Amino acid sequence: MLSVRCKRPVPAASTAMLLGVCLSLAAGTAAAGAAGPGMHTATQAPAASKLFRVQSDARAPRPRLDVEAMLGAMVQVKMKALAGARSSATLGAQRSGSGVVIDERGHILTIGYLVTEADSIEVVTHRNRSVPAVLTAYDHATGFGLLRASAPLEVAPMALGSSDALALREAVMILPAGGQEAASLAAVVAKRQFTGSWEYLLDAAIFTAPPTMNWAGAALVNREGRLVGVGSLLVRDTVEPGVPLPGNMFVPIDILKPILADLIGKGRRDGPAPPWIGIASEEGQGRLFVVRVSRDGPSEQAGLRPGDIVMAVGADAVATQAEFYRRLWAAGPAGSEVKLRVLQGATVREVGVRSINRLDYFRERPSL
Repeated sequence: MLSVRCKRPVPAASTAMLLGVCLSLAAGTAAAGAAGPGMHTATQAPAASKLFRVQSDARAPRPRLDVEAMLGAMVQVKMKALAGARSSATLGAQRSGSGVVIDERGHILTIGYLVTEADSIEVVTHRNRSVPAVLTAYDHATGFGLLRASAPLEVAPMALGSSDALALREAVMILPAGGQEAASLAAVVAKRQFTGSWEYLLDAAIFTAPPTMNWAGAALVNREGRLVGVGSLLVRDTVEPGVPLPGNMFVPIDILKPILADLIGKGRRDGPAPPWIGIASEEGQGRLFVVRVSRDGPSEQAGLRPGDIVMAVGADAVATQAEFYRRLWAAGPAGSEVKLRVLQGATVREVGVRSINRLDYFRERPSL
């Protein structure tokens, strides 16, 4: 068990739930927690029993964690979107989630969809202190959003750890804003490729179970008390696609490290922006279906519509999101024309789509 250091007494029940942090999770408890509302416990229990058998090494060092500092680094993020924001249709005009303070300059790491097209952003510390914040960067390739508080937050930042070093079945803590009552324990059940319908791909996303309902922008923290991921999604199939075991997907912190200085200094990563064409897709029956087309986006302007089937990018056939994205991004930087072969009804069409930088599609708050 990890030893825990607090500057003030912690209620025993909360400590047992969160910060006792056993390196051996009880399989029965984990299986019960994994069966969320509407899920079938009987189907999941055998898998959970195997996955949550986390081994403890009695010889391993037992780091002391400053619990109050860890919880203090978490802030609530409140956002109001610009009038007419394109993202409001799917994400809402007011959004709330979590962020983690990562340096003494007041930079706060969160998940980008919380703060896309923000008119105003406010962060609330664990001491219930509200401070305005500004969006420093949103990196679509990773999904990270980076904020900067407009006044000192007076909290200790959370150090970055190594997401690559996380082992399967390793015990982790999930810390959203909200203190001990919001925090929970989980285990790493997979580190694998993840594709999202919104032209998004991670080579090695982190999947944890049982699920937390406060995932957006939550900190994934390892046994040394270091940040190893940022919460992105609630998913039904953590171990592998199509196999039901609910949990959460986290964006690994190691993919932030090479671009963090650019995001802070320039507001974007260095290098050309990848092409974006504005369609949402789903895989099914060995085909790639268009399920949504961004309004006024490149694909809509080129005549694509929901129900189309993407068959190829250039001369290369595609049937999965991963194939589609890799070929799309290999077509050239934003601004390049992307040649698609699509099936519309009973007709096969060759369509040229003029790609753009995805960030140019979103609205920005006018400079004062």
